[in-house]
Amino acid sequence: MTLRALLSLLVPLCLMAACARPLPPGVTELTYATPYSPNHPFSKADKAWMEFVEQKSQGRIRIRPIWSGALLSSDMSMEELRHGVADVGLITPIYVRGGTHLIRIQTGFYSGADSIDSQLKLYRCIAAANPQIGHELHGLKVLAVQGGSLAGIVTTDRQVRNLADLRGLRLRAPTELLTVLESLGADPVNMPMADVYSAMAKGVIDGVIAPGDTFKSLHFAEVASQYNNLAIPRGAYPARAIGLTRWNRLSEAERAILTQSQAVWEDALSREIHAALVKGLEEAKAQKVTISGMSAQEQARFDALYLRDSEGNARSLSRFGIDGMQAFRTARAAVRGRDDIQCGGKI
Repeated sequence: MTLRALLSLLVPLCLMAACARPLPPGVTELTYATPYSPNHPFSKADKAWMEFVEQKSQGRIRIRPIWSGALLSSDMSMEELRHGVADVGLITPIYVRGGTHLIRIQTGFYSGADSIDSQLKLYRCIAAANPQIGHELHGLKVLAVQGGSLAGIVTTDRQVRNLADLRGLRLRAPTELLTVLESLGADPVNMPMADVYSAMAKGVIDGVIAPGDTFKSLHFAEVASQYNNLAIPRGAYPARAIGLTRWNRLSEAERAILTQSQAVWEDALSREIHAALVKGLEEAKAQKVTISGMSAQEQARFDALYLRDSEGNARSLSRFGIDGMQAFRTARAAVRGRDDIQCGGKI
């Protein structure tokens, strides 16, 4: 066994056991695990959350970060948190293969919610009106919901000027866009974003549906030369959580601090995502990535296809015994206008 392989086995065992020094009386330590490196924009927001929690608790709550996927996996993090592999972690229910059907599909209901603030408001409208969301998050207490910058089309070498140019392209895309891209002749696949760089570099895929920040944060400017800024809606989803068993072991005062920290974490994520978008587009220009636009007519056509497919995806959830149309109607009724989200409307 190589030293690297041995360490990969020992680190989780060390973390789960007693490798850390004994804590002073009255201090609670929470491990936080993420697949991202300490310098990723998401991790910068995570650090802001850690600082708030430690300062608000006057040091009575310590957060011990474990970066770069050393403890939690990308596709099994929800289950791992439920079983206490880490206390708190970054979760990606949109990539889970089973058990999060509505959370994955509802991310396709966000046409008209362009800003991150609007995306978070719309998610909360959907979650409040549809108990299935809570069922899919069983065993977890959500600590932050995450939105994102509107995505565009990043390609290795083929320039996309209109929707017809998508035909034949193998693109990584989120679940909610798979069918709409198929209808345009593309060959979409779903995979964790952490795997996209190598897949593009090896020619496994021709590109990815992603926002401009990825040119720097995920180094896509090194493997892609084209970007079309078609405005592709972006959904929100629960992205940070603590295992419910660990949550219930915390004191009432500790739970109150973590509850208060949710707004801090979400605000930090929003700031870092916006800053990353600016830096990413600057990196794209510096690396001579060609940035193309889409005509108003093509954008309108895409928007219509997006909503049509969103409704179809919602209906398809009936095969799992889930009323996806209820969630779809909740979302569409809440969008009163561009970035105008109000819960409780009827459609």
